[in-house]
Amino acid sequence: MPMTDVLDLQAVTIRRGTTTILDRVTWTVREGERWVVLGRNGAGKTTMLQVASGRMHPTSGTAELLGERLGRVDVFELRPRIGLSSAALADRIPAGETVRDVVLTAAYGVTGRWRESYEQLDEARAADLLRAFGVQHLSDRYFGTLSEGERKRVQIARSLMTDPELLLLDEPAAGLDLGGREELVAALSELAADKRSPVLVLVTHHVEEIPPGFTHVLLLRDGTVFAAGPTHEVLTAENLSGAFGVDLVVDHREGRWSARAAAAR
Repeated sequence: MPMTDVLDLQAVTIRRGTTTILDRVTWTVREGERWVVLGRNGAGKTTMLQVASGRMHPTSGTAELLGERLGRVDVFELRPRIGLSSAALADRIPAGETVRDVVLTAAYGVTGRWRESYEQLDEARAADLLRAFGVQHLSDRYFGTLSEGERKRVQIARSLMTDPELLLLDEPAAGLDLGGREELVAALSELAADKRSPVLVLVTHHVEEIPPGFTHVLLLRDGTVFAAGPTHEVLTAENLSGAFGVDLVVDHREGRWSARAAAAR
């Protein structure tokens, strides 16, 4: 029987000292789904992605990733099955690394090419991914010379290098100007529409960054699940206002979402 639960968190709690970052979070992601995780700064979004990527273990509760339970599996064997794009990972990429090698080294799960060798198939896959995200012409450029938008697209290409079953994107549009954001949203929408793509989880602060084609939304507030389910059911003015703590008006046009503060009465 094929696995349908790609990610299954049950009553996951994360504590650091006396601070509770996640509080009994229960969340299930199934094959074929594309999720957006929304919440204010400090809501626990990035921490939850650390759990989902096998880089952080729950203080209590259980986390099953791709059918394997954290604490009972070798995470170094599990992690190549999960693609991750995050600011923390980008900070570890050497500025003097070529764009081609930034993507290629993901095959070994490392940043910074050293003495490892790569097969022609690896070289071809890296080139295909760079082409898919419109940055193949930058292959010989150094990562440190790229614009923020170019870096984001290279990072997503890198996260797909191992053909992961689950792809986690932590605020991929952060720091982009309007043009860069729209290019990225279009690329992610295309990725979401491709049935060959892995299950996608996108973390963001802004509903305007939700690409068309994303099927589900999880709202976090103060480390707890405020609402979760199909996008059109969850993205209501009532739910967003409650999650962000401000009275909001929500709009949906031509596949895109927007939110703004409600006019004062």
